[in-house]
Amino acid sequence: MAQSNIKVAVQKFGNFLSSMVMPNISAFIAWGLITALFIPTGFIPNESLAKMVSPMVTYLLPILIGYTGGKLVHEQRGAVVGAIATMGVIAGADIPMFLGAMIIGPLGGWVIKKFDQMIEGKVRAGFEMLVNNFSAGILGAILAILAFLGVGPVIDAFTGWLVAGVDWLVGTGLLPLTSILIEPAKVLFLNNAINHGVLSPIGVEQVKETGQSILFLLEANPGPGIGVLLAYMFFGKGAAKKSAPGAGIIHFFGGIHEIYFPYILMRPMLFLAVILGGMSGVFTLVLLGGGLFAPSSPGSILAITAVTPHHAGAYIANFAGVIVAAAVSFIVSAFILKTGKQGEEDIEAATKKMQEMKGKKSSVAGAITADQGAMPDNVSKIIFACDAGMGSSAMGASLLRKKVKEAGMDISVTNMAISNLPGDAQIVITQEELTPRAKNKVPNAYHISVDNFLSSPEYDKLISELKFPANSQLHEIVEDADDNGTENHEQDTETAHEDDLLRPENVFLNKEFANKDEAIRFAGRALVDAGYVEESYIEAMIERDNMTSTYMGNDVAIPHGTEEAKKAVIKSGFTVLQVPNGVDFDGQKVRLIFGIAGKDGTHLEILSGIAVTCSEMENIEKMAGAKTAQEIIDIIGKK
Repeated sequence: MAQSNIKVAVQKFGNFLSSMVMPNISAFIAWGLITALFIPTGFIPNESLAKMVSPMVTYLLPILIGYTGGKLVHEQRGAVVGAIATMGVIAGADIPMFLGAMIIGPLGGWVIKKFDQMIEGKVRAGFEMLVNNFSAGILGAILAILAFLGVGPVIDAFTGWLVAGVDWLVGTGLLPLTSILIEPAKVLFLNNAINHGVLSPIGVEQVKETGQSILFLLEANPGPGIGVLLAYMFFGKGAAKKSAPGAGIIHFFGGIHEIYFPYILMRPMLFLAVILGGMSGVFTLVLLGGGLFAPSSPGSILAITAVTPHHAGAYIANFAGVIVAAAVSFIVSAFILKTGKQGEEDIEAATKKMQEMKGKKSSVAGAITADQGAMPDNVSKIIFACDAGMGSSAMGASLLRKKVKEAGMDISVTNMAISNLPGDAQIVITQEELTPRAKNKVPNAYHISVDNFLSSPEYDKLISELKFPANSQLHEIVEDADDNGTENHEQDTETAHEDDLLRPENVFLNKEFANKDEAIRFAGRALVDAGYVEESYIEAMIERDNMTSTYMGNDVAIPHGTEEAKKAVIKSGFTVLQVPNGVDFDGQKVRLIFGIAGKDGTHLEILSGIAVTCSEMENIEKMAGAKTAQEIIDIIGKK
């Protein structure tokens, strides 16, 4: 628990640093472009326009960072005081004060926040504006003086040590070893603490001296990630193999590195692939003299191209660094995927075993669901949150927005950084690694964790719960059946015709049962007699109901076998028992019982139809009062 808390704290710190820098990346790019174009060694040297370079890096960029840092702590008043205080560190140092701004900006916001809390309710009416303006001005001035005398010189010396350390690493050929830290840190969402806290500030200082910095490419290089995804495209299995091409496009051209993290977490040995790929890429960049003139954000090959110094040598070096990193990562990943003992099947088996032990469905990625909160009523907005609010969250929001639109629901779907989550957030979707931080930020929201941005089942589950809130458990059974029914699809190509799944002779009207066990056994016997399952499946249905009740709500029960009983299923099929007077299922009255046998996913369409139909009590009443088997089949939607 302590280790987890430390990781969350470091992630939170990295996210805070990122939240100060990311909103201002466009200003960094503007400065980088002006630098690359107009300095004496630039693409089109211009002495007059080059005069903008020094003021921008000295004043504009640090003040923007300090302003943003103060705003994160205490809105507009914090922003103003943070900017004033930042001017102190700028004047007190001889180098661009990015690190100083990251410290003094939030400190200024914190000081004015504490002052406002202290005087809250104590200012006489009519004096509010006077107190607000003078308090911010006085405190800002004091902080600026202190920053000039103390913080500026300290940061100046500290940055000098860091630059000297980087120069030493480059000189001794050890810079590639930084990938041992950076590549795993990216997957664990700790990259922002390294990238925006250390690499970017030092990189900017190097650009001021040499016109480019290799540090901007240590974390942003998309080569290691695309190598892993290419290996999954050729040597992966199942859903990972199918989703890898789309993930590769989004990662390489969109710059969203987070998209390949789940692929590594599925096979932890792949950490070795991205580390070796990263080291090879950095070695190539050092050898050929690669680097960028501004941070590449996001880490897309397009963004890297845009901020590469405009001469052939730089393009060759940077592209070579990306290609070599991708090649090495691909070779190592391919070897691991081809020879590793742990496969996708092992992960699925372990997850299903856990589900049986828990007696309930669980996310394939072990998503945090035990304390996800309660589904709110009258949902109007869904927020997809990530580390900085500009990468994976934007992609996830676009996918979910499409699903919401297709479902015909009037719900807004937006994306933002975790640090900006509003207190009244209703539903928040995050990656599993980030969910603890999101919960700390908005503990009263309904939290959902996802593991794969492209094909997370949580999206469909959420849509189902929002559209049919009274019967969300029923839709969970559909997902459960989907998992159980598709695992061996590649080995067994037998398909079931729709007419075979629910036949009139397997619909039983006006039944009476003494208890639920008797009803479940009758449903199981009907499945056996119809040729859907073997005899042993009946007891497995009883066992499954004892693990967790198969009562779904709305007077409906859906008994089915355990995971182990899947081998007793011959082919997919259903049976329906109409019990007009009801039978007791753990204190709940059940009038409709759907016995299920699922194999190879061939039953999912009709099962989904049952779920939708049974979500409305009007349909339940019609089926409970039906006079013929065909009436029930027609209500379900079978043509």
